[in-house]
Order: sequence, then structure tokens, then C-alpha cells
Amino acid sequence: MYQSFVSLYSSLLVLALTHLTLGSDQIPGAPQTKPILIQNAVLHTVSNGTLINHCILLKEGKIAQIEPVIAAQESYEVIDAQGKHVYPGLFDSLSYLGLVEVDSINASIDNAEVGSLNPNVRAATAFNPDSEAIPVARANGVLFSLVSPTGGLVSGRAAVMQLDGWTWEDMTVRADTSMTIQWPRFGGAQGRGRGPRGQRDAESGESESSDRLSPLHEIIRETRAYMKAKVSDPKTSIDMRLEAMIPIVEGKTPVMIVANSLKQIQTAVAFCQLHGLKMILYGGADAAHCSQLLKEANIPVVLSAVYRLPSRRDAAYDSMYALPAKLQTEGIRFSIASEGRFGASGVRNLPYNAAAACGFGLDPEVALRSITLSPAENPRNSHRR
Repeated sequence: MYQSFVSLYSSLLVLALTHLTLGSDQIPGAPQTKPILIQNAVLHTVSNGTLINHCILLKEGKIAQIEPVIAAQESYEVIDAQGKHVYPGLFDSLSYLGLVEVDSINASIDNAEVGSLNPNVRAATAFNPDSEAIPVARANGVLFSLVSPTGGLVSGRAAVMQLDGWTWEDMTVRADTSMTIQWPRFGGAQGRGRGPRGQRDAESGESESSDRLSPLHEIIRETRAYMKAKVSDPKTSIDMRLEAMIPIVEGKTPVMIVANSLKQIQTAVAFCQLHGLKMILYGGADAAHCSQLLKEANIPVVLSAVYRLPSRRDAAYDSMYALPAKLQTEGIRFSIASEGRFGASGVRNLPYNAAAACGFGLDPEVALRSITLSPAENPRNSHRR
């Protein structure tokens, strides 16, 4: 089962692209010209379990039918899977794919803007559809990613991007999906920031003072005042930074808070509850140490990779590998991201992060869910996995 799970490159949508064999600069897949029938397959539906020896019919790029037996017609392209496994396309919960090409080359880094408060930054418009990392990730089954800026305190707006298309407009599934905030760290260094220069501004001059949160409190107060001003005077001058914050303050768009240490997580939850914000926790190295808080607040967790070092001196060597299983046991909703030391080029390793967690107690079906359905769920959904 473990080896089968690691072979997640057998993605449903990737099957439509198998005729493309170039190592890079892949041409986007052409529209499906005739129905495709896959027979005798092991279908991993995620939402409805695993179906053995089933057939799946694809029409116009969508699943039209799943049955134990589907009669082939002359117009169908028939593929006999002979017991091979068919998986959904994988969904990376957070990366800077398309924003960074090579982490060590400054000219290829476009994930962070100058300044600490940049809510008006949009990852979708900065996305590079010609990135060499995109076809590499796609070849390993990763077909979607939540792409996010990383710099400063308020980094900007993330977007769900599909890894197939000519332009960023073609590849944008949903723009402005969440607002990324690099939460200030308090005390000693526990857990690492994400991405090149990811928390450089946010971590400078660390102290225990609540003043580190003052800019966040202030921008929310300014946004509420700006909203009132717009109601009272429609001619109020447009402020793009505050305009971007309105859906956050209204609770329509969640904030993706990058936090790893226990104190970071606790203060972030308290801040969001104070201002009525919808929160998603990203990183979550110490999530197991505040599982009751996360569960009561109904906060989903995006684990920033499984391949990472323990966050505490006294932690077991496998604490990060076993963390997904602990969250599963605690009933906390979570997904797994690929982000790690190799940045955008490491998105291809997403299935291996999930598979590694299986070796440390995570149920394989839950692992598959964590890199497919869980990232796609509405964070306001009250359902817990």
C-alpha cells in the first residue's frame, strides 16, 4: 500500500497529458476530443472511498460516469488499466511556485515586495506561467497549488493556480483566496520561516512586546474606518491596501497565518478571535501542543512539509514525521504542503511528504485526502476530519 501510494503520479488529469514527453516547457494540454473510458482500474475517489475494478468515463475533460462496468462504444478511446491505480490530481496547499525560479538567484525571486504591510500584493498577477518548475511538478501529479507571496508582515493575497495553461489568467482557478501573514516570533527561535527572505522583515528585532502586533491591529482599525468613510462619502479616495483588507475584516476571505511555535499559534488565534477573522494556520510545528485550542476554534492546519527538523530541543527525532498522525488522532482538519528547503522546485515532492507520514502512523487514505480534497475544502466548513 505504501509503495502504491508513493506512485501518485498516476493522476486522472495527467493521463490526458501523457503524450507530452518534453522535459520542460510543456505545451498546455489540448481539449479532450472524444470520450475516454478507463476500465479495470483501482479508483481512489477520496470522497467516496477506493473502488476496485471499476470503470471511469471522461467527457470534455470531466468525469461523466463511474460504474463497475461501462460498455465501450465505438467513439470511445478505451484504456485497460489492468488493476493500476488512478488518483485525483494533487493539490499543494501552499507554495511560491511561479514566483521563484532559483532560490539562490535574486533576479528570479519575485515573492516578496518592499515594506512590511502589502495586502494589495496579488500572487496571481505575478505568477510566471513559463516557470521550469511547473512541468516538473505536473509530471509528478501536482496539478494545483495555492501560490502565495512571502515577504514582510502582511505578505499579500494567495491564489489557487492550475499548472496547465498559456497565461496566468488561464491558470488562475481562484484569485485572492487568502491573505498571508507572517506572524511575529516571540522569544527563542522555534521553527523556521518559509521561503527565501520569507520572514526576514517580520523576525528582525524580536522581543516579547505586544508592540510587534501593533501594525496588524492598526491596519484593521484603519480598514474599518475606511469602510465607514466609503459608506458616508462615496467619493472617498481609493486606498488599494485597505481595499484588499475589506474581505478579510468582513470574514469573507481567510487569513493564512504562518506560525510554528506555541506562543505564535496562541497569539495568532487570540488575535483572530478578537477581530473576528477566519484563520488558517500554516507551518504548525507546535500544533500538537495546542491541539485543544485549534480544535475548539475550528482552525484548519496546513503543515509546511513533513521533511523538516524537530522544532524543539527535547522533541523526538521523528516529531515532524509523526505530526500529521497526531493531528488525525486529535480530530484536527489538516493538509500537507510541499514547502521546504528547495522551495518551488520541491513542489514535485508533495506526494512523498504525504507518503512519509504514512510510515509514522498516518492512515494512507487520510494522507491522500491531505494532498487532494482537504486543500480544496472551504475553510469555513465546520466538518472535521
